[in-house]
Amino acid sequence: MLLAILLAAQLPRVAIEGRLAADLRLRVGDTVVLATAAESPGVRAIIGAIYRPAPDPASVLKREYRIRLHLPDLAQLLGAPDRVDRFGVSLRPGASAERTAARLNAAAFGFHAYPSRAIAAESSQTFLVVSRFHRAIAVISIVASAVFLLCIMLLKVEERRADAAVMRFVGVRRRTIFGALLLEAALVALLGSAIGTGIAFAAGALTNAYYQRLFQTRLIFSLITPSIVAFSVLLSLVLGLGAGALAAARLVRTRPMVLWGRG
Repeated sequence: MLLAILLAAQLPRVAIEGRLAADLRLRVGDTVVLATAAESPGVRAIIGAIYRPAPDPASVLKREYRIRLHLPDLAQLLGAPDRVDRFGVSLRPGASAERTAARLNAAAFGFHAYPSRAIAAESSQTFLVVSRFHRAIAVISIVASAVFLLCIMLLKVEERRADAAVMRFVGVRRRTIFGALLLEAALVALLGSAIGTGIAFAAGALTNAYYQRLFQTRLIFSLITPSIVAFSVLLSLVLGLGAGALAAARLVRTRPMVLWGRG
């Protein structure tokens, strides 16, 4: 027993990702074998900690498991002492990352230093393409919805031809009829915005629940901000008023006898 305890104390400690621990049912204190290839004998190690990595959009789709080792233990496992692929340098507050990277690159060769902002921009190219694709879809959807809304308002106003004719016969001014139809269009646009916002929040919640469970992450896949809601409501109101104004103007310019079907 004493010999087993002494041997365990000499084994390296590793930290494994919480998703890996859950899938393989590992706990702190378990002994695992680490190897660079399936056919290699590997080395034994003890799980010293289980951690949850910060949500990262660049790596969540890869669904890779991660293990953290002390640098000497990692070098021994890889058989490559005094060699690393990459490492990070923390700067003091106020220090320029660009100037520091330029000084490091001019000081020696065999490596290249990049500011973290440049690395983030390079790794975000895929998301920029997806964002532009979504923006194009949004523009097409807005144009299609504007045409659809205009058609609905025209059909709805056409149903009010007889009412408009009666109001014109009894002396109601065109401006009053135009204002009433415009107010009705605004109410329809606001009601549609409220329903659309509710559907958007429900769809976003379902999307986050599904993909967070699928990828076992806390990353937010669908985010609806107050600015998005405000822009959507304002756009809906503008389109609704525009469609209502066009339909109402077409109606009030028509002669009462034509609206009544006698002209």
